[in-house]
Amino acid sequence: MTKPRVDPVRWQPPPSRPLPEPDLAATLHVVPIPGNAPEDVVADADGNIWTGVDDGRIIRIAPDGSSVAVVADTGGRPLGLAVARDGRLLICDSHRGLLRYDPVTRTLETLVCEVAGRALTFCSNVVESSDGTIFFTESTSRLHYEYYKGAVVEGRAAGSLFRRDPNGAVSVLASDLHFANGVTLTNDESAVVFAETTGCRLSKYWLTGSQAGSITPLVTELPGYPDNISTGRDGRIWVAMVSDRNRLSEQLGPRAPIIRKLLWRLLPYRWLPNPKSIVWVIGFDADDGRVITQLRTTHPAFGLATGVLETPGTPRRLWLGRIGGPGVCYLDL
Repeated sequence: MTKPRVDPVRWQPPPSRPLPEPDLAATLHVVPIPGNAPEDVVADADGNIWTGVDDGRIIRIAPDGSSVAVVADTGGRPLGLAVARDGRLLICDSHRGLLRYDPVTRTLETLVCEVAGRALTFCSNVVESSDGTIFFTESTSRLHYEYYKGAVVEGRAAGSLFRRDPNGAVSVLASDLHFANGVTLTNDESAVVFAETTGCRLSKYWLTGSQAGSITPLVTELPGYPDNISTGRDGRIWVAMVSDRNRLSEQLGPRAPIIRKLLWRLLPYRWLPNPKSIVWVIGFDADDGRVITQLRTTHPAFGLATGVLETPGTPRRLWLGRIGGPGVCYLDL
């Protein structure tokens, strides 16, 4: 496939600050599914796990991982998911925008395909509040998911955070974000927490109180790239860290953009820097951003974790989605 054109800019990657040593040791249980790169994982009221794979199919997994069923097909590339308060599934599709699937009627509808007259290009992740307001991100306005490396090559702050009101009106809450990705609500819904992957940070967009309408940092200078995020039952913010920092990409960022433009033009896409395959998940305090717990390991059949979800029960489980390979996995907490 012919790569799209890119237009790199000079940019300075943020500093990297070390984290405490990992403290969580667990056995990973890989659940095979019929498809590749199940990027996100969410759970419905019955405990079923939902994910989407790179050929457009939406897959439902039994709570114990014992059975798997293909239930829908978006015809695009589903990424971040959320279960709405009425049980319908919200889907960010890189090609089609924000979708909604009804598991009862098995119908799929488009909620948002463009904002301010511009078609969504890389709809990334989504969450719904208790009053039906939907918050969702677009990683970049310039490239589709299949060429996400191009966004890294460009170094442009071309991501956004959006709000869709229950009446269907869509507004921009934040723009000029460095690869906006995971999004979740704090337990009290006082703020939306969102991740910027290449910005290596988590931020809060305040919904209530004296800071309403403003953005404040929660975690900065991460030593890796945050992807999808979720809120744990105790209010912690779970973050799937897809990989460590890429040294080559960050060394090239402040240098002449023509270097990255030539690399993009001359190298096959698969030869461009790839993330290192690890399994890395962090739980942060939602108030002060301190590390509560951290898992970092490798597994021969799983890596590049991009989705994370805590489910209740005995024992509690942490489910992980991924890119770059098949299967989801879980670990007991």
